[in-house]
Amino acid sequence: MMKWKKLGQIYTVANKNPYLLTHASNPIAIHLVDDDFRVFFSARNKENKSSVSFIDIDLVSRKIKYIYQKPLLVFGKENSFYSHGISIGNMYKGNDNNNYILFMGWQFPKDDHWKGEVGRILVTKNQKMELLPKTTFMAIDKEDKISLSYPFVIFHDGIYKMWYGSTIDWTSENGEMIHVIKYATSIDGENWIKWGVAIPFEIGIAQAFSRPSVIIDENGYHMWYSYRSGTGKKYRIGYSYSRDGIDWKNDLNTIGIDVSNSGWDSEMICYPYVFDWKGDRYMLYNGNNYGKLGFGMAILEK
Repeated sequence: MMKWKKLGQIYTVANKNPYLLTHASNPIAIHLVDDDFRVFFSARNKENKSSVSFIDIDLVSRKIKYIYQKPLLVFGKENSFYSHGISIGNMYKGNDNNNYILFMGWQFPKDDHWKGEVGRILVTKNQKMELLPKTTFMAIDKEDKISLSYPFVIFHDGIYKMWYGSTIDWTSENGEMIHVIKYATSIDGENWIKWGVAIPFEIGIAQAFSRPSVIIDENGYHMWYSYRSGTGKKYRIGYSYSRDGIDWKNDLNTIGIDVSNSGWDSEMICYPYVFDWKGDRYMLYNGNNYGKLGFGMAILEK
C-alpha cells in the first residue's frame, strides 16, 4: 500500500490580472536549475475561461520564488476549438527536439453540450508559448465521437505513447457521464494510432476519469488520475498499474491520499501530476472546486 504525505497548499491564488482571477488547475512541474521548478497551470477569468500562467518554486523548501502575473497563452476567439479555455496536460520533447504541451481545448457551442478537443502548445527556449498547429492537434473522429480531454505523452521504447480522455456518453443510469482513459501510439509524435480504452471503468465505481499522469520505472507503468463514481462523491485521485502500459489494473482503495478533514482540499482532490526528483516521488494536485484556491503537494512515503 502506498502512502502519500501531504505537504500543504503550495500556491494560493491571489492575482488581480483579469485572465488569472481564480484557479491554478492542472499543475505541471518543469525542472529549471538546482531544486527550482517552474509550475505551469490553468487559471480562469470571471467567465471561467482558462489561460496558462506559472510560478517558480524551490521544491525542497516549498517556497515560492517567483509569480508570473500575466497569462502566457490565453483562450481562443469565439468558434475556435479552445474558445472557452485551455487545460494543460504534460510537457514532452517532440521528434524535432522542441518541447510541447498537449491540452484540452474547451468549447461551449450555443444551444449544445460543451465538448473538448486536443491542441498543442510549442514551449520555446525562453519558455514562452504558442499554438502549433493553429488548429486542433487531435480532433473528434470515428474512435472518439463526442469529446476529448487531458492528454499525457511520454517517449518510451522508441515510440511516443499517449493516454487521453474520451467521452463515451454524457450520462448513464446514475446520471454521471462515462469518460474514460484511452491509449494511442506514434512513431513520429505527429501521426497517432488509437488502441481504445486503457483503464477499466465500472459504473458506480469509477466511470468519469480525467487528467492521467504516468511514470514508467523498473516496476512497470504507474498512472494517477482524477475519477468520479457517479454516487455523488466529488473527484478523488485514483491509481492504476500495468506491466506493459496496455493492460491495466485499477487499485482505488490503496492509493494513500484522500480529502482532508477541513480546508482547501476537504471536498475534492483532483488533477494529479506525479514526478520524481532526487530519489523522491512528488505529486502536485488540486483541491476544492477544481483548484479554485490553488494547488498543493504531497510526497510518497518510502
